[in-house]
Amino acid sequence: MKTNVPIVVLDFGSQYTQLIARKLRESGVYCEIVPFRESIEDIKARNPQGIILSGGPASVYAKDAYHPDSAIYDLGLPILGICYGMQLINQHFGGSVVPADHQEYGKAELSFESDHKIFKDTKCGQIVWMSHGDKVEKLAEGFEKIAFSENSPYAGVADEKRDIYAFQFHPEVYHSEEGTKLLKNFAKYICKCESTWNMGSFAKEKIEAIKAQVGNKKVLCGVSGGVDSSVVAALLNEAIGDNLVAVFVDNGLLRANEREQVEAMFKTKLKLDLITIDASEEFLTNLKGVTDPEKKRKIIGETFIKVFDKEAKKHAGIEFLAQGTLYTDVIESVSVKGPSKTIKSHHNVGGLPDWMTFELVEPLNEIFKDEVRRLGLELGLPKDMIARHPFPGPGLGIRIMGDVNGTDLEILRKADTIMLEELHATGYYVKTWQAFTVLLNVKSVGVMGDNRTYDNTACIRIVEATDGMTATFAHIPHTILENMSRRIINEVDGINRVVYDISSKPPATIEWE
Repeated sequence: MKTNVPIVVLDFGSQYTQLIARKLRESGVYCEIVPFRESIEDIKARNPQGIILSGGPASVYAKDAYHPDSAIYDLGLPILGICYGMQLINQHFGGSVVPADHQEYGKAELSFESDHKIFKDTKCGQIVWMSHGDKVEKLAEGFEKIAFSENSPYAGVADEKRDIYAFQFHPEVYHSEEGTKLLKNFAKYICKCESTWNMGSFAKEKIEAIKAQVGNKKVLCGVSGGVDSSVVAALLNEAIGDNLVAVFVDNGLLRANEREQVEAMFKTKLKLDLITIDASEEFLTNLKGVTDPEKKRKIIGETFIKVFDKEAKKHAGIEFLAQGTLYTDVIESVSVKGPSKTIKSHHNVGGLPDWMTFELVEPLNEIFKDEVRRLGLELGLPKDMIARHPFPGPGLGIRIMGDVNGTDLEILRKADTIMLEELHATGYYVKTWQAFTVLLNVKSVGVMGDNRTYDNTACIRIVEATDGMTATFAHIPHTILENMSRRIINEVDGINRVVYDISSKPPATIEWE
C-alpha cells in the first residue's frame, strides 16, 4: 500500500468509478480506488489530501444501501460526492433523498448559482451527464446550492466550512464536456494537490515495487506479443534483469503467423531471450465440445497455468508469475474494488485456478490501455509495437461462437487476415482501437457460381475507444467494408455471408464472448 495517495476514491459500484481515477491521473494527480467498506485506518494510512465518493446503482434509502465508515467525515479532509455519493452526503448530514418524479439519464445544461472555485475556468451552461433515478428533496443543514440544471435544482452543492462538495452529475464521463477540469479543480484548489504524477514516475515506482516484491527470486512472465505483456516484460527486465524468464505459449488459438511475429519481435526489438512452448494440442483437447464462454475462458486460464507450472519446474527459483493484467480486466472480471458487477472473466483474472502456487506480479492492474501505451514509450519500446491492437489472452477461442475446433480456427484465421490486410492498406488500422473477425457458426443460404451454398457467417467488429471501458463501432467507409466482404467470401471456403457489428459498448462488450 502506498503511503502517499493524494486522492482516495471510495467505490460504490458505479461502472464509471475507474474513470474518476483516469481523469485525475490525466491531470497529474495520483489516486487509488478502494471499496466503499475500506476501514478508516487503511484510508488514513494512505495519507490522502482528499476523498471522492463515487456513484452507484443503489438507492441511499434502500435497506441494503452501501455506506462508508462515517469517520471519513471527521478526518477534516475535503470530500467530493458524485451522484450516489452526493446523496449519501446529504442523507448523512440530515437531508432527505427520495425517488425522482422524472428519472434523468443523459445530457443536461449546468448553470452556476455562484462563482465557486470548483468551477474555475469552466463555463456556465456547460453540458454534463446525468444518470440518476433519485433526487435530493431537502438539502442538509450547512449546505448551499452552487449549481443547477433544468431537472436538478441541486446539481451541485457545497458546505465550505466542512470542505464538502457534491455533484448530482458525473464529471468523469466523456459526455461531461468540462468534467476533467472540475475534478482537477477539486484536487488542485480544494485539496491542494500538486500535478506531479506521470508515466515516468509511475515506471520508477513500479520498478522499485517489483524489486521489493520479488527480491532475488525468478519471475516467469507469460508474453503474447501484445502491448500489455510486452510492457510488463520491459518493466521486469529493468527491475530484475536475468531473473526474468519470458515464456510464449502457442495455444493453437493465435492469428495467422502470430508465433513467428512474436519471436522476431522479442529477438530484434526487445532484445530478450524468449522460450516458446507449443501447447496447441493440449489447449484444443481441453476445449473440445465446450461452448459456454465462461467455461472456455476458465479452461484456457487453467491450461495456461498448467503449462507455466510445468515450465517453471525446469528453472530453479521461480516463485512468481507476471501477467499483463489491466485495470479494465479487473473491473470486468471480478468486483475487487467494490460492489461493481462482474461482466465476464478474463483468463488472467477470473480464469485462474485455486490450486495455482505462483504469486502474481501484475504491475499494470491499476492503469488503462492508453496509459500502458504511454508507459511503453517511456520505457523505450518501439512505436509500432505500442500501436498494436489489443488481442485477448484466450485468443480466437472466444471469437468462435460455440465449439472450438481446428477447421473453424483455420477458416477464422483466413477471414481475419483478409480483414486486417484491408484495414492496414487503407490506413484505418491506426485510426481504430480494435478490429477482428468473429465466426458466428450460423449458417445461411447463398448462391455462388449458380450453385446453392449453405455456409457460415463471419462478423467484422471494428471499434473506436480510448481506454476500452466504453467503445463505439467505427464508421468505416462502405467501400472498405465491401472489399473485406468480397475477399472473405471469394477467398475463404466455408463462408458465404459477412456482417458488420454496429453495436457500441455498453450495452455490448467489445469481444463477443
